[in-house]
Amino acid sequence: MKTKLFLITPPFTQLNTPYPATAYIKGFLNTKNIDSVQADLGIEVILKLFSKEGLENLFKVASSMFKAEEVSDNSKRIYALQDEYQKTIDSVIAFLQGKNPTLALQICQEDFLPEASRFAQLEELDWAFGTMGTQDKAKHLATLYLEDISDFIVECVDANFGFSRYAERLGRSANSFDELYQALQEEPTYIDNVLLSILKERIENIQPPLFLISVPFPGNLYSAFRSAQWVKKNYPNIKISMGGGFPNTELRSLSDARVFEFIDYITLDDGEAPIEELINAVTSSAIEKQYKRTFLLEDGKVVYRNNSLKHDYKQSQVGTPDYSDLLLDKYISVIEIVNPMHRMWSDGRWNKLTMAHGCYWGKCTFCDISLDYIKIYEPVAANLLCDRMEEMIAQTGENGFHFVDEAAPPALMRALALEILRRKLAVTWWTNIRFEKSFTKDLCLLLKASGCIAVSGGLEVASDRLLKLIDKGVTVEQVAKVTRNFTEAGVMVHAYLMYGYPTQTIQETIDSLEMVRQLFEVGVLQSGFWHQFAMTAHSPVGMFPEKFGVVKETEVIGTFANNDINYIDSTGIDHDKFSFGLKKSLFNFMHGICFDYELQDWFEFKIPKTKISPDFIFDALQEDQDFNSKPTAKIVWLGGKPIIEHFTKSKKGNFWEMMTLTFHDKKESFTIQTNKNEGEWLVEMLLKISVSNAKIYTFQEIKTDFEMQLEDFELFWYSKPIKTLRDFGLLVL
Repeated sequence: MKTKLFLITPPFTQLNTPYPATAYIKGFLNTKNIDSVQADLGIEVILKLFSKEGLENLFKVASSMFKAEEVSDNSKRIYALQDEYQKTIDSVIAFLQGKNPTLALQICQEDFLPEASRFAQLEELDWAFGTMGTQDKAKHLATLYLEDISDFIVECVDANFGFSRYAERLGRSANSFDELYQALQEEPTYIDNVLLSILKERIENIQPPLFLISVPFPGNLYSAFRSAQWVKKNYPNIKISMGGGFPNTELRSLSDARVFEFIDYITLDDGEAPIEELINAVTSSAIEKQYKRTFLLEDGKVVYRNNSLKHDYKQSQVGTPDYSDLLLDKYISVIEIVNPMHRMWSDGRWNKLTMAHGCYWGKCTFCDISLDYIKIYEPVAANLLCDRMEEMIAQTGENGFHFVDEAAPPALMRALALEILRRKLAVTWWTNIRFEKSFTKDLCLLLKASGCIAVSGGLEVASDRLLKLIDKGVTVEQVAKVTRNFTEAGVMVHAYLMYGYPTQTIQETIDSLEMVRQLFEVGVLQSGFWHQFAMTAHSPVGMFPEKFGVVKETEVIGTFANNDINYIDSTGIDHDKFSFGLKKSLFNFMHGICFDYELQDWFEFKIPKTKISPDFIFDALQEDQDFNSKPTAKIVWLGGKPIIEHFTKSKKGNFWEMMTLTFHDKKESFTIQTNKNEGEWLVEMLLKISVSNAKIYTFQEIKTDFEMQLEDFELFWYSKPIKTLRDFGLLVL
C-alpha cells in the first residue's frame, strides 16, 4: 500500500508525554512496510491555544461572551490582566518544554507571572519550596499559571475544557448515544475549531485512504467524533476506524446505528491484526471482506464481524513502538503536586513500553479480567525488551521508560534488570506491580541498580477480609514488607487505594485509612490515590454480582457504552460522603504532615474509632528478614573487582596466610579479611557471578564449587566477610 495511513490521538490525554497507542501501531505497520503518519492532536491544540496569538484570540472570543455581572471575580481578574498573560505565555511554555531554563529565576521571584485563584493554595505549600530546587518551584508556579488560564477557558469560552480530558462527562457511562449525538449537531466550539484547523491541514496534506483514531479514555471521545465528523463531511472517500481503551471496555455491545454516521469501523482489543484486515478491506476489490473483531454497518444495522482466520500477533512480532512524527521536543512538563512520586505522571517525557501483554495474576474481582487485553498473558523476552529500549533511546533521545503493564511480573523484572546491567545501559524506569512477596530486599536492590526509581501498585482496600474477597493474593502485612523493601532500596512507592467495595463497612473504611496513615508515617509509602469502587460489566463483580452482595439496578444493556454498572449494595452505605476526608487526609500524609491528627478530624460527620492497633505496621516490619538461601536462588555480584593484599597472622606460634580485599563502590570503600584459600576462591567466584556475565549461578552451584576445594560452606556463607558483601551488592535472588 503506497499511500499513507493517518493515526491520531484526539484531545486530550497528557501534556508531558505522548499516549503510546499510535506509536505501538506505527511500529507494527513498519514491520509490514506500510507507510503511516501519526499525530497527538492534544498537544498540538494546547500549543495553539497557549500561545501569544492563541490567548489574543481567546480573550477576543471571551469578550463577546463577557457580561460582567455573570462572571466570577476570578475571571474578571484574568481578563483584566490579559496583556500580562499574552506577554508571558510563550516564554513560560518554552520553559515548561525545557528550552528556557533561566526563566526559572524570574518566575520564582513571584512578580513575573500574573496570579489568580490557583495561587491561593501556595501558602499551604510554602514549606515544600525549601526542599524544591529553583527549576521545580518555577515549574510548579508555571503550572498554577496555566491552571488559572484553564479556569478562565472553562468559565468564559468552553465549559468542557480540561488539560487531560475534553468533554469527559459525554463519554463517562454514556449508555445512550443521545447526549453525544446532540452535542455533535451543535456548532463547533472555539476549541473544536482550533482542533479542526489542525486536522484540516493534516488531512489535506496526507490524503489517507484510512484514518485511524485511538480513543484511550472517555475524555478523548467527543474530540474523536468531532474529528471523524469533519473528515466524513469534507472527505467522504476516506474510511475511518476507531479503536483503543475506550471502545475495548465500553463499546463491546454497541448497537446504535447513528455511531456509523461518523465512523466506518470500530475494532476491539489488540489492534494489529484488525487494522491489517481493514487495510485489505479498504484497498482490495474482493467481494468477501475479512474482518477481525470489527463493528460496522450493514443494511442499516450494526454488525460485529470476526470472520478473519488471521491470528493475533505475538509480542515478539509487533515491532518496536515508533515515536517519529510526534513533536517530542514540544511536550510540556508540569508539576501539579510537589510530591516527588506523584509528579512522575505529569513531569518529564517517558518512552512507553510493555513488559508483558495482559496480567500474570488475572484474578482481581473488580478488574475486567474477562477481556483479552488482561486475560491473555504473554511476556516479552528480556533481551528483546532491551533491544527495543536501545532502539527507542536512539530514536527519541530519551532514556526514561514507563512500562505500562497491568502488573509487571517479578521474574521478568529481574531478568530485565540483569540485562540492563549486563549491557551497561544508563536508563530510568518505573512500572506497575502487585505487592507480592517475590519482591525481596535483594530483588528491590537489583531493580534499583538497573535504574528503577518507582513502582505503583494496588493496595486497594487495606483490609485483609476485603483483600481476600477481591482475590488480590496479598495481605496488608505483606504489602507493608514489600513497600519497605522498595523504599529501603531507594525506589519510591505509589499505592492505588479503593473505598466503597461491595459489602465494605464504615468500620473497614476507617480501618483502611488508619492502615494507610501508618504506612505513610513509618515512611514506606511515598504517594497514593483513593478511587471509589466502580462496578464494570467485564469484571467478576459485574458478571456475578450476587456473589458479592450487590444487585444491578437494571439488566438493560445500553445501545452505546456499556461498562460502568449502577448497583445497589446490601449495606446501604453512602460511600460518596467519605471521598473528601479520605483525599484530604492522604494529601497531607503525602506531604509528611498531620499523622498525629485524630481520624475523626478529617470528617464532618461521626465516624467509629479505628480497631487497628496504632503499631500494627511498625510491628509487622520488625520481623527478621529470611537469610535462608534456596538451592535454586540466583546469586549475583553488583560490585567490582577487589584490590588484594596478602599478610600473615600468627597466634601462639601458629601462622596463617591471610588476605585483605578492598572494594570500591560508587559511594565508599570497604574491606574484608579472609584466609588465603577462601579469599582466592571468593575473588574467582565474584568474577564468575558478576552481573556483567551472561551465565547466572545458583546457590547450589556456588556451594558445590566451594566444597570441591574447601570445607564447610555454611560456616563460610554466614561469616562476617560474606555478611559485609551482602550489604554492598552480593544479592540472593
